[in-house]
Amino acid sequence: MTAQELDFDRSLLGVDHDAGTYTVEKDAILSFCQAIGETGPIYTDEDAARAAGHPGLVAPSMFCALFVREVGRPDVNLKFGRRSFRAGESIETMAPIHAGDILTAKLRLKEVYAKTGRSGTMAFVVWETSFINQDGQQVAAVQESMVRRD
Repeated sequence: MTAQELDFDRSLLGVDHDAGTYTVEKDAILSFCQAIGETGPIYTDEDAARAAGHPGLVAPSMFCALFVREVGRPDVNLKFGRRSFRAGESIETMAPIHAGDILTAKLRLKEVYAKTGRSGTMAFVVWETSFINQDGQQVAAVQESMVRRD
């Protein structure tokens, strides 16, 4: 099966959808650091972050993954498989995210494709969420893949 043979709503491909606005809270950064075991001073100590040239605490690169969990996605109406599961996530950080930043998220269906392996054919649905700060600078992109199979 090829990507062209997959039946899904192709009108969603490459279209930006508003995915929400998120305020980066200092306490959320500290809680996240504690949960993942991050002890770097720019992430956990406001004075150290300022001494390093930041306006406040810096959020670890995986921080935006928290916001992605809250994003609702349009139904792509994929007519393939009965089971679905997460295939992976990648996070690209373009600029530091600081406590107090206000991030606007845009969601885009990046691609839908089929792949055949030892266990049969699977369909992959790839979404990308971009985060732009209050200054109009893209600070991160989170790409998530879902798999559908029989």
